[in-house]
This record gives sequence, C-alpha cells and structure tokens, in this order.
Amino acid sequence: MKLLTFEINGHARLGIKLQEGVLDMEAALQQLPEEGVPATMREVVAGGRQSLERLESYVLRLKETDTGLERALRSEEELTYGPCVTEPGKIICVGLNYRKHAVETGAAIPEYPILFSKFNNALAGHLGTVTLPGRVTEQVDYEAELAIVIGRTAKQVSEEHALDYVLGYCNANDLSARDLQMRTSQWLLGKSADGFCPLGPYLATADEVAAPDALAIRCLVNGEERQSSHTSDMIFNCRQIISYISQHMTLQPGDVILTGTPEGVMLGYPPDRRVYLREGDEVTVEIEGLGSLTNYFVQDKR
Repeated sequence: MKLLTFEINGHARLGIKLQEGVLDMEAALQQLPEEGVPATMREVVAGGRQSLERLESYVLRLKETDTGLERALRSEEELTYGPCVTEPGKIICVGLNYRKHAVETGAAIPEYPILFSKFNNALAGHLGTVTLPGRVTEQVDYEAELAIVIGRTAKQVSEEHALDYVLGYCNANDLSARDLQMRTSQWLLGKSADGFCPLGPYLATADEVAAPDALAIRCLVNGEERQSSHTSDMIFNCRQIISYISQHMTLQPGDVILTGTPEGVMLGYPPDRRVYLREGDEVTVEIEGLGSLTNYFVQDKR
C-alpha cells in the first residue's frame, strides 16, 4: 500500500492511494464503521504490520459495499499534503553514505556510519512551501534521500533481520544550509531549520519495496536533473544502517532514518559554480516506486 497524510482545516487525515483515487479513512469509517481499523497515521505506526493488514482487509470490504468507497474518495489534485510520517520520535540521518558523493566533496570514505539528527520542526509535506532563512544563510542545498520508517521496536538487531523492522519507505529531501553546517564540527544547525525535512508524498509499505538497496534516485531543480544515481552506491546499505543504529539506541515505531544522498549536490561543485536554492525554485525528489516529492522555495522577508 501507499499511505499518505493530508490536511483539512489544520487536521491531519490518513489517506490510502488507490487506483480510483485517495481513500479518506476518516470519511470511509463514517460510511462503514469498524473497530480496530486505524484512522490516523499515528495509529498505523503504533499498530505496525498488524495495522496494515487491518487496512488492507478493510479496503476490500469497503469495495464490496454499494457506495462506501465512492463517498470516501478524494482526488489527489485537491489535497493539501502533510509529511507522510507525522510524529517521528527520532529523525536520524546518515552523512556521506554514497561513494561518489564522498568523492565529489573530497571526504574520506567513512569507516562507520556518520549519524546526525533533525527534529520534527523540520518536517514538511509534498507540494509544501519551504522558507529559506535568508537572515542566517544563503547556502541552502538540496539532498535527495531514501528514508526508512521503522515499524517495530528495534534494539540490537542483526543485519540479517534488520528489514523485518521496517514499516515502509519514502522520499526525503535533507535540506542543508552549508555555511551553518560547516560552521562547527557539529552539523545540526545547518540541518534542522523549519521545513528542512520534506517527506512524501507517500509512505510505501515495506512489501512494496523488495530491494531498497536497488532503487534509482534523482533530484530535479526547476526541471533540471541535478542528481541521478542508485541506492546501490550506498556505502552502508539499509540493513547495515538499521542494525548499526540499533546497537547504540533503541529504534521505535515511527522513527525515520534518512540514508544519505548521492552525488550532484551544490556542495560538490567548484565554489565558482555553486548556485544555492533561492526564491521561486522548485525541487523534486524521485525514487523508483515511491513517487515524486516536490517543494517550492520562498525567501524569509523578515
């Protein structure tokens, strides 16, 4: 399944992408009430794979009713998207995790995953506007990334079983203010401005992504392809990342892991050719099977 969140009057609602449109679960449960069926992304995350099974069974039953499905369908064009994961307890990011990206920035190939964090204030949704904090930076860069969403409590898990703990995958844009990122040895300041972690549009459940380490990934800025690579270029693959993190901290359902970005970011260009994001820019992240995540950029006028 492909799940998403959308907003009506500031209220986040759970949607399921179907061939017929987007199923609004709140509206559907009004048509066909059923105990135990998740109505929000929070409930999906809390219930893990059991909640996904209940959703799948519910949709089948709803399709068998005369009008239940039709009354609960929405067109994607009318939606105001939220981030596909709404309340992650942790947003953990892996730096320099593509070989060609490490090479383009002149960095050594890491011996261990380089971990840093973002916070929930950085979340943004598909087609949302991201404000460039021009008072403090003029070097905001794009980073197309595959995000892993955890579906079960994971502590000291093996690489062999690491993917068993995944709820699903989504597109992410690890927006980075390079001057702030490099100001000190800690990257946090340049990574966690408001809106600097768009996620979406969909959370594709793990069963839809058979090989997360074999996906095409790219980024377009104003329609121009800037990044074009493959998750097979990761230095540490998804299994290794999940297992490694779980040896040091417990991963909880809903936690999000950004797995790194491939080559093609502005930081990898010669200094005289770097053109960072500015007002009016449109950035799209595309990963095979996960759809397209697009955001628009405006300048902070304050």
